[in-house]
Amino acid sequence: MPTDLKDALVALIPTMRAFAVALCGDPVRADDLVQETLVKAWAHQASFQEGTNLRAWLFAILRNTFYSDCRRRKREVEDRDGAWAAKLAIHPSQQGSIDLDDLRSALTELPDDQREALILIGAAGFSYEEVAEVCGCAIGTVKSRVNRARSKLATMLGVSRAEDFGPDAETEAIVTRAELPTA
Repeated sequence: MPTDLKDALVALIPTMRAFAVALCGDPVRADDLVQETLVKAWAHQASFQEGTNLRAWLFAILRNTFYSDCRRRKREVEDRDGAWAAKLAIHPSQQGSIDLDDLRSALTELPDDQREALILIGAAGFSYEEVAEVCGCAIGTVKSRVNRARSKLATMLGVSRAEDFGPDAETEAIVTRAELPTA
């Protein structure tokens, strides 16, 4: 960057600061805005065309940065003390991946006709009537295949009740910050 351009940037700092304070109303935030503007101008100095209005170029960067920050702040939640973040928790994904792998493996062990009926009903969302038409058999046969497939999967996966699905008690207690039952 030529020395005269550097001098011009430095000379415009007070004017940029005054404009930034007028935009955001906070001197500290205005200083940050001016600094960010200068950093962007420095990084993109090749896009500045010699002989054009440097002041207009810098003020456009400053203004665009200010409005971009405003748009970003609308989507953010202020959480200085960390209270909001402390409430957030999600279940770890490892157990779900393991359960899905177990299900895939168990599905391959089912007879083809049962696997086909179960996937068409359970995963593809077909009705029993539609599956009967696709498979060329009676509705009762489809219902029987699905029932046998579900029973075999439950046995293979060791599932006997709805509570067997999802996270275990320890994981649930951690995520919800509940007390674990004592044995």
